[in-house]
Amino acid sequence: MMKIARTTTPVLISAILISLLLASCAAAKRSEPGVYESPTSGEAYMAPAVQLVEAPVGGYQAGTAQTQPGAERMVVKNAQLSLVVADPAASMKRISDMADQMGGFVVSANLYQQRLESGVEVPRAEITLRVPAERLNEALERIRQESDQIPLTETINSQDVTAEYTDLQSRLRNLEEAEAQLRDIMDSATKTEDVLAVYNELVRTREQIEMIKGQMQYYEQSSALSSISVSLIANEAVQPLTIGRWQPVGVAKQAIQSLISAFKFIVNAAIWIVLFVLPVLLLLFVIFILPLYLVVRLWRRRRLSKRSLPATESEQNLEQRIN
Repeated sequence: MMKIARTTTPVLISAILISLLLASCAAAKRSEPGVYESPTSGEAYMAPAVQLVEAPVGGYQAGTAQTQPGAERMVVKNAQLSLVVADPAASMKRISDMADQMGGFVVSANLYQQRLESGVEVPRAEITLRVPAERLNEALERIRQESDQIPLTETINSQDVTAEYTDLQSRLRNLEEAEAQLRDIMDSATKTEDVLAVYNELVRTREQIEMIKGQMQYYEQSSALSSISVSLIANEAVQPLTIGRWQPVGVAKQAIQSLISAFKFIVNAAIWIVLFVLPVLLLLFVIFILPLYLVVRLWRRRRLSKRSLPATESEQNLEQRIN
């Protein structure tokens, strides 16, 4: 019994130290942006791609994490475009083929009919693809060539996630060291309650290690690809209806705008009347008009009562004479 007690005492002390180490690791945990589950090619959800680029000497730019000179930075890049094309279906097919040729893939593609104000239905397409990061500019240029007009909208977003990735690496090293120490403690433990306590800590540590590895794998697998979302709009959807030099669509838009302005004025006026004018009028009525009305009514009643009193006395005298 003395031998078991001497053995379990350092075991408990070591378990407490490991628990404190895990608590410090959890306190240092930072929230990670986005969802780190790797999407499949058939899902409509598009996760941001991550690109590895060379950091400049000094390793610091505004809004980015401090890195060592010459170290690699991880940059998330997304692009969105809206184009006016002659045939959205054909353009979507060519963009899809381009993604395959560049070694990328299509995340989602959607072709549907859009009803215009004139009642005509025209096709419209939405496609999301991923291409190698080093060929992002080439892919954007080839997509722009699908239209003879400048893009309606074009946005390129980038985010430096080097600090997040470095934090994941540090947390992973700490957790792996804690896992090794917990395994040593569990091997040397003799009491059942000590083994269970260390085992529970080991399970929690292993869960955190697997989660961090998944997040790091997401960054690593996405580092070679950039995402592009393209909206393809038919020419008919943006061309005004023209009869000679007359554009009834423009006149209709002006009429609708005037109707909206008039409706807005009426609604605003009604709101002012209900919320401001009526309460003010009610307050004025209660303070001034209602007391004056009551005073006038009381005065009239008294006046009528005084007039009716002499007539009553004369009627009584007449009845006495008759009797």
